[in-house]
Amino acid sequence: MRGGPSPPAPPEAPPLSPNGRRLLDWAGRGGTYPESRSSSSRPAPPSRIPGRSRRPLPGAGPAASPVPARCPASRESGSARARCPPAARTPGRPKPRGLAWPPRLAATMFSCVTSYEEQNYSSLKRACLRRKVLFEDPHFPATDDSLYYAGVPGPAVKWKRPKDICEDPRLFVEGISSHDLHQGQVGNCWFVAACSSLASRESLWQKVIPDWKEQEWDPEKPDAYAGIFHFQFWRFGEWVDVVIDDRLPTVNNQLIYCHSNSRNEFWCALVEKAYAKLAGCYQALDGGNTADALVDFTGGVSEPIDLIEGEFAGDEAKRSQLFERVLKVHSRGGLISASIKAMTAADMEARLACGLVKGHAYAVTDVRKVRLGHGLMAFFKSEKLDMIRLRNPWGEREWNGPWSDTSEEWKKVSKSEREKMGVTVQDDGEFWMTFEDMCRYFTDVIQCRLMNTSYLSIHKTWEEARLLGAWTQHGDPQRNRSGGCVNHKDTFFQNPQYIFDVKKPEDEVLICIQQRPKRSTRREGKGENLAIGFDIYKVEENRQYRMHSLQHKAASSIYINSRSVFLRTDQPEGRYVIIPTTFEPGHKGEFLLRVFTDVPSNCRELRLDEPPRSCWSSLCGYPQLVTQVHVLGAAGLKDPPTGANSYVIIKCEGEKVRSAVQRGTSTPSYDVKGVFYRKKPGQPITVQIWNHHVLKDKFLGQVHLKAAPDDLQVLHTLHLQDRGGRQPSDLPGTVAVRVLSSASLMAV
Repeated sequence: MRGGPSPPAPPEAPPLSPNGRRLLDWAGRGGTYPESRSSSSRPAPPSRIPGRSRRPLPGAGPAASPVPARCPASRESGSARARCPPAARTPGRPKPRGLAWPPRLAATMFSCVTSYEEQNYSSLKRACLRRKVLFEDPHFPATDDSLYYAGVPGPAVKWKRPKDICEDPRLFVEGISSHDLHQGQVGNCWFVAACSSLASRESLWQKVIPDWKEQEWDPEKPDAYAGIFHFQFWRFGEWVDVVIDDRLPTVNNQLIYCHSNSRNEFWCALVEKAYAKLAGCYQALDGGNTADALVDFTGGVSEPIDLIEGEFAGDEAKRSQLFERVLKVHSRGGLISASIKAMTAADMEARLACGLVKGHAYAVTDVRKVRLGHGLMAFFKSEKLDMIRLRNPWGEREWNGPWSDTSEEWKKVSKSEREKMGVTVQDDGEFWMTFEDMCRYFTDVIQCRLMNTSYLSIHKTWEEARLLGAWTQHGDPQRNRSGGCVNHKDTFFQNPQYIFDVKKPEDEVLICIQQRPKRSTRREGKGENLAIGFDIYKVEENRQYRMHSLQHKAASSIYINSRSVFLRTDQPEGRYVIIPTTFEPGHKGEFLLRVFTDVPSNCRELRLDEPPRSCWSSLCGYPQLVTQVHVLGAAGLKDPPTGANSYVIIKCEGEKVRSAVQRGTSTPSYDVKGVFYRKKPGQPITVQIWNHHVLKDKFLGQVHLKAAPDDLQVLHTLHLQDRGGRQPSDLPGTVAVRVLSSASLMAV
């Protein structure tokens, strides 16, 4: 039964982002809202979003939770499901294959573990065993401060150790499964959904739960138990080892938060406690983002997908492409979640006629192409259906449409195929549906990709650049690094800047910016994320110093107060600058920038505003002018029988910038820029055009640019000249050039 005070009113519409889209404030409030949006026609966001399933904490007073109770407590399944050791699974369900990571990937993802709060698990356990006492964690004590960051809790909650809750407590009861978990009385279905996905990946959960055999209760050696556990999470670029004691919050001797089907199984409750310790308290888990938990479990990169915006339900070709992407992420060990957005507070956790729940995070537990038919006909016909399996963290309330547990459609599939898929007829929260129906009923998908960086892999690999940065304040504009988004033109270029190269004719680039996670504690209050985002600019091929004026914007993310923002973009060959910012200027914070490309991008931070002065500057000279030369294209080039394969070279004081070859045209578009810091302003800048040949390139013409600051003409269309200084008419063709010069070296 649901009850309580009226739901809170939705917040006012957020401010606009630099590209005219609304500044989203959903992150941190719900589980599965994507962190990227491109539509400005969406209504203002609701007060809560998919994945945020908030319940009042037991005994909490009115200040603890102003929203009504929404989720009935998950009931025990009661199903007599056979369990098996960690390497196996429930009969009738396929055994997930553990990922055997190549050495370099394993070293990258699973190394350099840091002790959280400088607590070393092994030394603490040895000390407890030596003193014959059970561990009590001073950094996360069994007090109300570990439960709430706000509100006045009641006396109902009692902290108990597993041995006081049941007989024969175990970390795992006959293995680990996504069916173990049930959401408790805190709105963290986003976290439980992520745990369900994690449980299906042996290679991943064994990282999050290290040395699980050593941590397991041993009934034959009760003296070897010290009441201490440790778990590992990927946080802000490194793996963190979190130590906890085994005291868990209960009411009437029942776990009030995440719990297992089996009363004596505690792995999910203990993992949740370690995660709550990182967050500051249990209440900090009330409303969150599934993407954050997926990244924390894997060290991967979360990519949000808006199914409505992408129009996948009505476009079969796009839907098929998306299914292949989701299938690839799943088959390569990634974790996936899905949800149906709730546009109003009244829609939160409203059950649809099809059985699905709005504003709720579902874990994707399998993705596969299902063969239809029976016997030999199934092989000769070769008809396959794109299908996906999901699980409700409540452990109940399933999809009741086509291909649900008891639907007639399963007669189209052979018994062996059903067994391979692990089809069961029970209300355990897990169900199959076609990918088409998923795209029709669900609104958002988050896939957490494990980025393969191994040189030994047969699959696609990525080159990763990982850089730590910070938004900081300073009175000196040249040292200030908190300028806000591009709306704030006077301070925008004061933000941190990072440069990278695309070295292929075109490359897929994945960019993720993550701000340092905020903790929520009674002393510090609610940890709120900053609204963050980034813009990408295509710049001069030889840029070495910070940008000071706007150039061509190649791509941009939206701005959202999420922990991380992701962007996938295809860009042509060239040099680019990423400017990560907070939405408003003056905010301070740390961030982690991750850039993935097919070939090394040489990504690095731009720290200097202009060429540095040194003791040699007085002897060798110091730049007096800065000149930006932008060669747009050419026309009327001498056209060989096979067509001109031309390229352009910009020369200035011994420095060169060269464009890519434009093949088979006498009117090439080069779109190449160079920036030059000129010590000898009297020397002209030369722009040459060459025709590319296998044996020897042929000179097609050149022009000289004075590029003086007093030249007010920006665009020049110049006739090509020969290198011998003959008249412009001696060679065919013209070249279009934009030139900007300034005595201020921080003008471009």
